[in-house]
Amino acid sequence: MEKKLGDTPRITVTGHCAPNLVKEVEQLPARYTRKTNTRAQFVLAAAWVVALMLVAPFSSLAQDSSTPQETSSVEHDSTEGHVGRGYAALKNDRFEEAASEFRAALKLDPKLLLRARFPLAMALFELHQPEEARREFETVRRELGNHPNVMYYLGRLDLTEERFDDAIQKLTAAAAKPPLPDTDYYLAYAYLKRGDTASAEKWFREASKLDPQDSRAEYQLGRLYRDSGRQDEAQKAFALSEEVRKREDENSRLGIECNQKVAEGSVEAAHSACGQLFDPNDPQKLAALGTIYGQHGFYEEAVKPLLRAAELRPNSPQMQYNLALDYFRLKRYQEARVPLAKAMIRWPDLFELNALYGAVLYRLNEQQAAYSVLRHAHVLNPQDTESRDLLYRVSMLLAQHSLAAKQLAASLRYLGEAAQLRRTEIEPHRIMVEIFNATGEGARAGEEREKIKRLSIAEQRQAGSE
Repeated sequence: MEKKLGDTPRITVTGHCAPNLVKEVEQLPARYTRKTNTRAQFVLAAAWVVALMLVAPFSSLAQDSSTPQETSSVEHDSTEGHVGRGYAALKNDRFEEAASEFRAALKLDPKLLLRARFPLAMALFELHQPEEARREFETVRRELGNHPNVMYYLGRLDLTEERFDDAIQKLTAAAAKPPLPDTDYYLAYAYLKRGDTASAEKWFREASKLDPQDSRAEYQLGRLYRDSGRQDEAQKAFALSEEVRKREDENSRLGIECNQKVAEGSVEAAHSACGQLFDPNDPQKLAALGTIYGQHGFYEEAVKPLLRAAELRPNSPQMQYNLALDYFRLKRYQEARVPLAKAMIRWPDLFELNALYGAVLYRLNEQQAAYSVLRHAHVLNPQDTESRDLLYRVSMLLAQHSLAAKQLAASLRYLGEAAQLRRTEIEPHRIMVEIFNATGEGARAGEEREKIKRLSIAEQRQAGSE
């Protein structure tokens, strides 16, 4: 059974990247989202799993945690695959593809209220299909009640359709626990459009407090003050809005300069620019600084800003992932495990979290737990070769451990999965021959010998053509 909705996660990792889990080459750079304007902020928040504000349970992993699965049912694999591909499309702004995948998942399992229906509604929202989006959001609402996350999007839809009273009602409910930093802004805007300038002023002020890095609220306050004849207050609000905008531009400039200096190979030379990005109260600047250090191999220098960013945003999977990835690169696996374990409980269907967490567990020699997580990662993204290769390695280790413990059935299941993961490998079939010989199953041993023969011939042909 799925859990209730939780806080809004944001994570922005490019979809085509994955950590080289076996060779430990860092091919999955941590990324952060720099807010440039309201629309960009909103889309990016949505695009990488705002839909996963739904806190799906860890049970999807737990089903594999104790014993190897002989084979997953077609329906289960297909459903999980659709969900995983839907999230991948959503995070890369491929909303039509995301909607198609989530619809396919729901066709197979209509009970996936949070893991598929909510992100489907998000994709439809971004596709500017308000009727379809509203229908899906209302379906979620009937099951969960007036949760702030659902009310936020329904309020946004009402605002778009100029149903200002309805928008105010829903966005007021959402503002009790704002799912996104712009919740108060849209509530204020709804009041402004209805003509209630006093309430609009109140909520624009709240919006400015909630997200002081957003220049829009102060700009709207400036317009409101100017229209009501409060020129001095208008001038101050416009000045503050401009200051915030310039600060954002300056931060962007510092980030570019810091990146250029660090790329030259000297942290000391980059200190003047990079040092200004270390703002202990700004998680985005801290994440930017840590990311720059990490991308250029200065992992020790990256720890301090990334750790502080993770402390400031404990409910952000991106911040926890960034920190864990840096610890992983430093081979500080126990420290990497802590933020990943917390993030995995809340967001078990994010492929990047699963892939990295599985690699950490593998390095900690917790192979059974690694198998469970990596198997789920493979279901979410079967095309990723690195997580697949590591799952193969773990499956082989567990097969050997099971064989040593005389748990032959378990060993065979692990070997069968390994053979499916790497269809050209001979080793799983060789061990299966030994097991079948030991158990007196000559016919099955013969079948495996034939597979070995075919694979050996293919291998020789491949070698001869190179």
